[in-house]
Amino acid sequence: MRKVLVAGGLALLLAGCGSSGLLNRDRPDEFAVARQAPLVIPPDYSLVPPQPGAAATQNVNTQGQTLEALFGGQVARSQAETGALSQAGAATADAGVRSSVGDPQTNVVDKGATTRDIVAAPEGDGQDARAAAGAQATTQPQQPQ
Repeated sequence: MRKVLVAGGLALLLAGCGSSGLLNRDRPDEFAVARQAPLVIPPDYSLVPPQPGAAATQNVNTQGQTLEALFGGQVARSQAETGALSQAGAATADAGVRSSVGDPQTNVVDKGATTRDIVAAPEGDGQDARAAAGAQATTQPQQPQ
């Protein structure tokens, strides 16, 4: 059996040296390739170099241009978004709520370790999650059957 495998391997190696219709195809001639001339930007004679110490002639708001390029312009809210915001009370929301959340005078309700474990649980559909009362929550992946 071993001799047959060695003979087959040698036959394949020798077949690579032959010229058949499959491997004998036209290839490009690497010496016939001509380089193209580099692109040249023609001079624009209408541009004038800036004067030293002169104010900028263009009022360019680079930050505004960046935001426009990243996020696009102002777009009207959809009917679903407007409905969700009105139900959430967006019109009556305090504008400075984010600065008052970290205030030491803010009343905080401790909901316990179970809520903290649920919030800190790994992302997933929850089928493999196991929780024990009074102990840390653990995830145990199920073994495929």
